[in-house]
Amino acid sequence: MLRLTRLADYAFVVLRHLAHAPATAASARDVAQATALPLPTVSKLLKQLAQSGMVQAQRGARGGYRLAHRADQIKVADVIAAIDGPVSLTECASHADHCARAPRCTLRPSFLRINATIRRVLDGISLEDLGRPPGRRRADASSAPDDPRR
Repeated sequence: MLRLTRLADYAFVVLRHLAHAPATAASARDVAQATALPLPTVSKLLKQLAQSGMVQAQRGARGGYRLAHRADQIKVADVIAAIDGPVSLTECASHADHCARAPRCTLRPSFLRINATIRRVLDGISLEDLGRPPGRRRADASSAPDDPRR
């Protein structure tokens, strides 16, 4: 089963909250209260998101966190990568050297193609898209661009 970690899921909640007021810096405590997430979790996520360049941290009395980019420029795949690591369906899709079977595996090319398709779809969905009602996204990400059924 493919599933985001809880931290990645919470990262989207935190980022969507920051996207509601992109020009205003919010403290970790404010974000935690507004999202009903535990403060230590929010602090950890904000630190990781700042390290990845998605969030800017500002110190001082008027300090806090804000999005480093517009919500339409922050891609789902990048958020997942910042929290969970690169999107990878199988171990060999990201690290062929971790598998002794990689040199003779006949499935690896197919898994690489599947992984690339998943990544392309996730790259086509932005943080802004996540805030829109279903069916109102910029582009339909439900099918891959090179879908043979088209």
